[in-house]
Amino acid sequence: MGKFIISQRTNIEYQFNLKAGNGEIILTSEGYVQKASCQKGIESVKVNSQDDSKYDRRVAVNGKDYFVLKARNGEIIGKSPLYSSKSGMENGIASVKFNAPTAAIVDETL
Repeated sequence: MGKFIISQRTNIEYQFNLKAGNGEIILTSEGYVQKASCQKGIESVKVNSQDDSKYDRRVAVNGKDYFVLKARNGEIIGKSPLYSSKSGMENGIASVKFNAPTAAIVDETL
């Protein structure tokens, strides 16, 4: 089962990582000033992850594939790791779709 892990960056901003059942990070959020905003970001991922049109498939400057997940308002709510192939990226999207809706939330800032 997947997990959302809430943590704090060195600049004190909050972020979350969505980890698949195997422990690999499949989505990383932006930084949030307030923890409540970070928690709302998680809820947005749970909802928007099921809509394929919310995934923006991209290619990094080094040629590797990745995706971003967007909210209804078009804001980016999470970014994937880099993948060496388009099929790897598509598997990452499938993993987010599978894991996000039921993922537990673990707050490491407590």
